[in-house]
Amino acid sequence: MSRRVVQGAVLRVDPLLCEGVGLCARIAADAIDLDRWGYPVVGPLEPGALAQARRAVKACPRRALWVEEPAAR
Repeated sequence: MSRRVVQGAVLRVDPLLCEGVGLCARIAADAIDLDRWGYPVVGPLEPGALAQARRAVKACPRRALWVEEPAAR
């Protein structure tokens, strides 16, 4: 199964599940910044950051991250 880069993908975080561990920002430094309390600041992904974002989603200990991809047309 091949993965294609989807233009317009967005990284999302559930603020109720996130505990501000910061592991996501270490894994996906190009896609995630941390605010001053250690919580992720996320949003639209650059094409080169999608793979990092997917790794961060898998590594999140609280499962608070996910990638939204636009539906194929």
